[in-house]
Amino acid sequence: MRFTFRCQVRWDDMDAFGHVNNVTFFAYMQEARTGMLFAGEAAEHIPDLIKGVVVARHEIDYRRPLEWRPEPIEVDVWTTHVKSASFTLRYEMRDQLAKPKPVVLAQALTVLVPFDLDAGRPRRISHAERAFLHRYLEPDDLSR
Repeated sequence: MRFTFRCQVRWDDMDAFGHVNNVTFFAYMQEARTGMLFAGEAAEHIPDLIKGVVVARHEIDYRRPLEWRPEPIEVDVWTTHVKSASFTLRYEMRDQLAKPKPVVLAQALTVLVPFDLDAGRPRRISHAERAFLHRYLEPDDLSR
């Protein structure tokens, strides 16, 4: 199962070349990740993750440029790997309104590590967090 988040393209996301800046793609993915991990059911089922999680790695492949538009774009987020003290999320950013069919704008991954802010160190993934992340699990061969 994938979590789908709709991101609004803002006018100030544009760069001098007339398309959305490459760094902004990460911001859209962060919004989607935050929606998946820190809101709704997640806030109820895995509240400790909200207290601390750090990004260990980002990787992105840009497929198409994105220009300003009033309609939001869609970002799918899902889990591809859960280890004892880290997990990997993948993303697919789409222009669902492109004709004749939707197009992929970017694909990415983020490795996240639960972090105990009081102790100042990484911590293990809890059983509740593992169960929540497994709800969105779609393993692939590219997970790290």
